[in-house]
Amino acid sequence: MRKLCPNFDREDGLETVLEVPIPDEFFASTGTNSAIICQNMHKWIKNHSMAKLATQTNVGRNAELHLLLNVVGSPLIPLQVQLDHPVRYTLKDCSIEASTAKYIVQQYIAAVGGQQALSAVHSMAVMGEVKMSASEFRPGDESVRMKGGGEIGGFVLWQKNPNLWYLELVVSGFKVSAGSDGKVTWRQLATQQSHATKGPPRPLRRFLQGLDPRATANLFSDAVCIGEKTIKNEDCFILKLDVSPTTLKARSSNNFEIIHHTIWGYFSQRSGLLIQFEDSHLVRMSARGEDIFWETSMESIIDDYRYVDAINVAHSGTTTVTLFRYGAGSANHKRRMEETWKIEEVDFNVWGLSMDSFLPPADLKREQDNEQVIG
Repeated sequence: MRKLCPNFDREDGLETVLEVPIPDEFFASTGTNSAIICQNMHKWIKNHSMAKLATQTNVGRNAELHLLLNVVGSPLIPLQVQLDHPVRYTLKDCSIEASTAKYIVQQYIAAVGGQQALSAVHSMAVMGEVKMSASEFRPGDESVRMKGGGEIGGFVLWQKNPNLWYLELVVSGFKVSAGSDGKVTWRQLATQQSHATKGPPRPLRRFLQGLDPRATANLFSDAVCIGEKTIKNEDCFILKLDVSPTTLKARSSNNFEIIHHTIWGYFSQRSGLLIQFEDSHLVRMSARGEDIFWETSMESIIDDYRYVDAINVAHSGTTTVTLFRYGAGSANHKRRMEETWKIEEVDFNVWGLSMDSFLPPADLKREQDNEQVIG
């Protein structure tokens, strides 16, 4: 991935460090013409030019990229995860399924480096590249196929205990920022106002895709073991976690109800590592007296585990998303989206990360300040 940008004004000028690295594939697709490469890179970096791209002919593609960035690029996990506390087990009054799950999580902790190594982590930084693609909406009984060659991009991600994180993801010149300052979780597209999520701060789903073993261990510490399954020739235990009705209600509103949200983790019986991560949720949206249901299922295949500072981290994988829409006044339709991701760099215990690194956007902060004054 390219981390430096040429000086467009002076050929002998110093190169600029990019906020979000650009995948090498971007340069391969532009050929060898230096003028075209510089022109395309300039468009990539100037994300605020997105507003100029929103012409009638580009509205469809803009909406497509917005959907990919939101649904595939920056989804959240529905539960809080305590990263600054080691996983503790209480087997008293536990069912066989729950106690088996706790034993599997213990094996996972050993496989990724051990509790001592995980407890020594207080922050992390990640840089990676992605390739995203999507299908058209199709009737529910038709097969769904991806269209086009996909959109390429890169991301940087910072995290600090206990609930601080920040993501910048750029795909084909479109950018999404998301983060948590420990009090609120937010998301912002480059051309839109920032948006705060309902309920307490939550972690980014990307952390659970083999990036942060602490988050995975803490999340599944309250799961139950429901059986076994073979994935990629690996015999795996299946751990399941249902989000409580109280948590779902805190994230719902009058016209928006999360009916259920379930999470599954598939842990290799041979290595103890997380091989696949899934979650599915059903949402009811009410408009003009009619209910429309959206069911979203996400499946991440996790691969290429490598040790970084004594911690075993996944360095590649594929996430597939299926959207299914049905209900009164809405024909049954489904759509499929996919992201292939690769991690270029991972660093733990990054010095210099302060609260300023995780502040929400200015417009969101003004809203919070006004609410405090009114309150």
